[in-house]
Amino acid sequence: MITTEPPQDEAEFTRRLGPADTPVAREASSQERDLVNAALFLRRPLIVAGPPGIGKSSLAHCISRELGLGRVLRWSITSRSTLKEGLYAYDAIGRVQEAAARSASRGAAPGTEPAAASVEPDADAKAPPVEPDSLQSLGEYIQLGPLGTALLPRVTPRALLIDEIDKADTDLAGDLLSVFEDGEYRIPELARVRSRLPDIEVHTDDPDGTAVIHHGRVRCSAFPVVVITSNGERTLPPAFLRRCLYLDLPAPDAGQLAAMLAAQLSHGDDEGRTTMIRDFLARSQAGGTLAADQLLNSEYLRTAPAGPGRQSWNELLHALWRRLDEGESG
Repeated sequence: MITTEPPQDEAEFTRRLGPADTPVAREASSQERDLVNAALFLRRPLIVAGPPGIGKSSLAHCISRELGLGRVLRWSITSRSTLKEGLYAYDAIGRVQEAAARSASRGAAPGTEPAAASVEPDADAKAPPVEPDSLQSLGEYIQLGPLGTALLPRVTPRALLIDEIDKADTDLAGDLLSVFEDGEYRIPELARVRSRLPDIEVHTDDPDGTAVIHHGRVRCSAFPVVVITSNGERTLPPAFLRRCLYLDLPAPDAGQLAAMLAAQLSHGDDEGRTTMIRDFLARSQAGGTLAADQLLNSEYLRTAPAGPGRQSWNELLHALWRRLDEGESG
């Protein structure tokens, strides 16, 4: 069992949430706290939905900082994302190239060692002789993904952020269900050599992180804290929604925006900042989708020593507060 502490990443926490000794940018409502606690107790993923830029992904960092779970593992979803990508990657080409180079340096015929890598999972007894150092190096070509790293057995759980599930193919949500239900997965490349090498060290998604895999199987001890963000652009499968908890995150109000700016920007006059927040909310409520970081960008420019002059400020502000959905109609 892995008992080492997860790596810390206070720089990332500070970038997203502000310094630890400042007020939190978003004061969670009772419903938000209840749903987060329920997800922890029930070992269920938490889907956080809402418009872009309102702080959905920051919730995973808030949970991790408050519970002391260390660095947040992040899996950014694209249209090509697959379950295997989130679990692990095997660089077969790199291993073949190194084996060929090693064979050439020893005067052996190229391709001798790579043949052992193509042995079927249940054909251990039929495998040709393999040099010990060839198997020992197998782990060098396996990299666990964010989900695969989150499921490593640890005393305390890891925080996993699966960002923008809407972008994924419809099959990904269904594929995730079995992993979430079982809390384990198998690495065939390691399982097929388990009789000769039961424990193999591989790379993890943490910087310079490694883990020892036993018999090619990974099973979590403490289910990870899984936060899945959704912009509501696609309807998720009912079976997937049934096995997750769903939190519809509201847009931040004036107090929460003020706390966000105070956490990220210590300088700035209160009157000017209050006016900025009031105008931002008025524009957002007038019929557009604005992200909180758009307000942060404008306040940073407004308070910068070499910021824009008064004449160009309104024009610049119009560009900074461009609605996120304007590009779709153009």
